[in-house]
Amino acid sequence: MRIPSRGEALAWIAALAGPALLTVLLVHLGSRQRDYIFVYLGLVAALGVLWGLLPALTSAALSFLLVDWFFVPPVGTLTIADEQDIVNLLAFVATAGLVGLVGSQRRRAQLQADTLARDLRQTNAELARLNKEQAAAAQAALTLARSREQIRALQEVDRARRELLANVSHELRTPLGTILTESTAPLHDRDGPESASDADRRLGAIAGEARRLKALVDDMLDLAVIEAGTLDLRLEPVRLADAIEAAVERLHRTSPDRRVQWDEAAAGVDVLADWDRLVQILDNLLANANRFGPPDTPIEVGIEPGGQGLIAVQVRDHGPGVAPELRPRLFERFAHGPNDEAVQQVGTGLGLAIVKGLVEAHAGSVSLGDTVAEGASFRFTLPLAEPA
Repeated sequence: MRIPSRGEALAWIAALAGPALLTVLLVHLGSRQRDYIFVYLGLVAALGVLWGLLPALTSAALSFLLVDWFFVPPVGTLTIADEQDIVNLLAFVATAGLVGLVGSQRRRAQLQADTLARDLRQTNAELARLNKEQAAAAQAALTLARSREQIRALQEVDRARRELLANVSHELRTPLGTILTESTAPLHDRDGPESASDADRRLGAIAGEARRLKALVDDMLDLAVIEAGTLDLRLEPVRLADAIEAAVERLHRTSPDRRVQWDEAAAGVDVLADWDRLVQILDNLLANANRFGPPDTPIEVGIEPGGQGLIAVQVRDHGPGVAPELRPRLFERFAHGPNDEAVQQVGTGLGLAIVKGLVEAHAGSVSLGDTVAEGASFRFTLPLAEPA
């Protein structure tokens, strides 16, 4: 049986004792219900960065039970009387898990960088001993150069992960704050019609922000699969017109009045694609155009030959267009324009990055069209299916 190291023992002591000590302090101070969530999240994030995912998740689970026992009516039981408290606690568990996961990933990258830094120091010492032998010195220099390149790569990974953590925290702050506010604020008169209307409004706001959180998590998972190179495509001949029609129908479920203009005859070709991923590409581009195009303007979908066995699809809106300073990094994740009004064409910041990854996985390419009088135009290519 393996004996845990001192660091592992300290991690589990902190994971188990930290929430308990924090709860004792909060009970003693008489903290309000909406205040404790962020304190527990801070503890979970610290554990994820310092000791990894399992201690962070253990702390999150223990925090959930302590919060339920000491703060959620009826106090002193593991039952929850108010359905708003259920939503509040579930949002806490989901966020704590996500914070712990991101923190543990950053810790893993930092440990790898430390290991390579240690290897670099050892390589430098070896180089000093072998400087009299040209061949050995050259080999050591080559090892040193490779180690430096690996360190630079890991430093870039660490920078990207810190940036991702900052962006995810920013994206989570608004929906999480709305959920906590709407689910914990008291109703003044629970029996009156105004109270019922207020409860419906709050539940609607909570549901909307929960859907926003789910969309963000789904997009992050898709992007992680794409960037890891583990995307599994089931390529088969797909009628392009069928995919466009399915995407338009889905758009009309949320925006029934939006007109979409496209030529069914021109789209009557077969492409080699994964049906689900192709519709996801079209969904993202149509949703992006719908978000920024004025309500009384159509979305135009054009189809034309792309050359060398490819077909090109162009999705254009009549919105404000894309700011020049944003164009070079438009397809990067969490790209943002200079303001949040007319010039952004990026939504939550992941949709276009996912589109780029999915199109390139199909051996195609995607680009922003030339500047037009109004609106933005996105063009992507797909390979044509071989004729039967």
